[in-house]
Amino acid sequence: MENYAPPARPIVARMTEAAISEPTRAVAFQGAPGANSHVAAMEAFPDGLPLPCFDFADAIEAVQTAQADCAIIPIENSLHGRVADMHFLLPESGLVITGEHFLNIRHALLGVGTRDMVREAMSHPQALGQCRHWLREAGIKPVAYPDTAGAAAVVADLNDPAVAALAPPAAAALYGLNVLEEDVSDAAHNVTRFVTLARAGRAVEGAGPFMTSFVFEVKNIPAALYKALGGFATNGVNMTKLESYQREARFSATEFYADIVGRPGDPAVDRALDELGYHSKWVRLLGTYPQARSRP
Repeated sequence: MENYAPPARPIVARMTEAAISEPTRAVAFQGAPGANSHVAAMEAFPDGLPLPCFDFADAIEAVQTAQADCAIIPIENSLHGRVADMHFLLPESGLVITGEHFLNIRHALLGVGTRDMVREAMSHPQALGQCRHWLREAGIKPVAYPDTAGAAAVVADLNDPAVAALAPPAAAALYGLNVLEEDVSDAAHNVTRFVTLARAGRAVEGAGPFMTSFVFEVKNIPAALYKALGGFATNGVNMTKLESYQREARFSATEFYADIVGRPGDPAVDRALDELGYHSKWVRLLGTYPQARSRP
């Protein structure tokens, strides 16, 4: 609780008490009340009880320890790419991806004074990255903070007109701030994709379409990735996302995160995953879930 700025603590306390009293309805999210993850939780689970957690690890732990039924976590943004740390936290969490949600992001500049008085803007690194051109043109220095709405609470606590926050507009009312400027993203098509994490997978029934997410590590031999992915092409399985990342400063082996359209049990998907497994050191399925937005 002490990690949050004082203006956020009573709101966090009330939300936490309500969520913990009914853990089967609790939806953990990273950030302070009013954050984009809070908005996503309310949209995706209108009957849920949002449970604020200071960082991603805390949100995941809330699900692992059954304090929450699930967590909703941002995984990528249309302007700024993947969310840092999630590729490492997801496979190690032991949790399963059970759904996805897309949220249109609207950043606002929030403060205690007027727009011309602002010299610094605090926010999550993702939000700062999504507004980097706007900040540069405005002559405002970006200051990283773990959360958008949490930054708004800090700005309210500082009560310094030179320091503002980039946060969802609704955070202004929560923390008694002025909306100094709305829609400050670098582009109108600012969308964040969230995934829902639970302790166990849920039955995926019907015709779909479905998404399946997994991570894998190829063998350290020539053309390993080409061979590993060949089965998806020959079997007509659409791979909508493929990202590489290095773990623990090892430069000899690369791990990959991937999304495909389809699910295990589909003959084409099964054949493609079998070929992937043959050419990889290991493959770990992260979950199969209904597709929330079509992939062209």
